[in-house]
Amino acid sequence: MTPASLKASRKHKRWTQQQAASLLGVSQPYLALLESGQRTLSPRLVRKAVRVYRLSSSLLPPAAASQSDTGLEQLARQLAALGYPGFAYLRGGWKRNPADVLLAALAQPNLESRLTEALPWLLLRYPDMDRETLVRRARVDNLSNRLGFVVDMALELAERLDPPQSARLVALRALRDDLLASRLDVEGTLGQDALSPAEREWLRENRSEVAAFWHLLTNWRPEHFPYDAR
Repeated sequence: MTPASLKASRKHKRWTQQQAASLLGVSQPYLALLESGQRTLSPRLVRKAVRVYRLSSSLLPPAAASQSDTGLEQLARQLAALGYPGFAYLRGGWKRNPADVLLAALAQPNLESRLTEALPWLLLRYPDMDRETLVRRARVDNLSNRLGFVVDMALELAERLDPPQSARLVALRALRDDLLASRLDVEGTLGQDALSPAEREWLRENRSEVAAFWHLLTNWRPEHFPYDAR
């Protein structure tokens, strides 16, 4: 979150600095300094601003390091906190930046299908993720192909739901274009590293063209994702 977006969010609510400062737990003069860039926005204050102004979770502070050690149950709760309907029965904890949750899930060597199902939804629900940061982090963690495949699944779903030049489609197409330069010529899976040799061979013969393009052994297709993320 930038000083300009902090100010714009307040003005969108039609709040005075005094009103907003009271809700954010700071003084009006301090909020004025934050909005002018003369003071640095702390992660704690950014989190509070996202909640108070009801902003996209994509503006939450990103994790400082890779979250590859996140447990599967923890991932489910993080998805619930972000609004994923498949885990609505779970009590979600703190909301996390959806890019963190997406990358943590993609880094799993073995991912349950109920979690894999949620990944295109994250991109459909939060197309405003920081594209540059997402691509860079995926490249560092060798997740470009996995992310590219999930983006293609989200794109196919969005093309069925949205008008041709919707903001969501434009964002997803731009993300895919950025990932093309990072595509790895190395075969992998989508959270199914425990596949047997026979299963791997079957998938090589029966995977979709999209999966083959991203060098993934997976049989996931758009029709397997059971939601309408409008």
